[in-house]
Amino acid sequence: MNKTALRNLLTERRSLIQPEGHGLERPTRQGRRAPGLTQYQVDQLCYRRPGTYRRLESGVWPKPDVEFLRDVAVLFALNEQEWVSLCRYAGIGDPPGPLTPSSGKEVPGVWQEAVDGMQHPAYVTDASWELVAHNTQFARLFPGGRVPTNTMRWMLLDPDGRNTLTNWATAWAPLVIPQLQAALSQRSDDEILRQLEKEVLADPDCAPLWDAGRAHIHPDGDERPLLHALDGPGWVTMCAAQPMAAPGARLIVLVFHPGEKRTHMRTPMLHAR
Repeated sequence: MNKTALRNLLTERRSLIQPEGHGLERPTRQGRRAPGLTQYQVDQLCYRRPGTYRRLESGVWPKPDVEFLRDVAVLFALNEQEWVSLCRYAGIGDPPGPLTPSSGKEVPGVWQEAVDGMQHPAYVTDASWELVAHNTQFARLFPGGRVPTNTMRWMLLDPDGRNTLTNWATAWAPLVIPQLQAALSQRSDDEILRQLEKEVLADPDCAPLWDAGRAHIHPDGDERPLLHALDGPGWVTMCAAQPMAAPGARLIVLVFHPGEKRTHMRTPMLHAR
């Protein structure tokens, strides 16, 4: 727990919330000059007993209730990065999920310019694997340059995806399904993810893999065979990252090596000098 950082974050954001906007009156008692909500008003708006918020802001609550933290974060209109900071400062580590259902559904527009500047195929999806940005090299992977609208659905359920992803049943599907399961554990109300789950469970090839219990939840550093629409068979090494402003969204850069057999050397791990 970082009591000073926690107090500074909460007092600053609390001062920006006007009581009148929530149907409350501004206290007029002598000595009350601080702007924003009072600590008691925060308890009122979060439906907690008096003194609950004071314990949080003062740092005397060792491991505060995460649902209360979420209520405070929503009331104070925190963004996703501030939500992460709040949870860390309060001593519970990274948050168990996004702050709001819309989190991870949009990324800063500069990401399109960023992927355009990459020499390897690169793309960005939102938290539901909907494609939001990609470069020309990525489009070259697909017949006619027709990129998928949802990369998870394409990887698991589209016949073209199963043809492009060489050795789909062993090299791809068993490692992709756990990613969907992990996303659902954090975004159980996401309609797109729930629909994907239904489609996967209804598919005779995917359904048996659903209960396999693999723990592979991201592809960073993975190398798998792939049939490039223009360059033929090869191997692709995946670099995965997350736009910090959009939890659950992902940037994937694909380093493609042509050839039916893997003949290139695996790049060693990088370390700080």
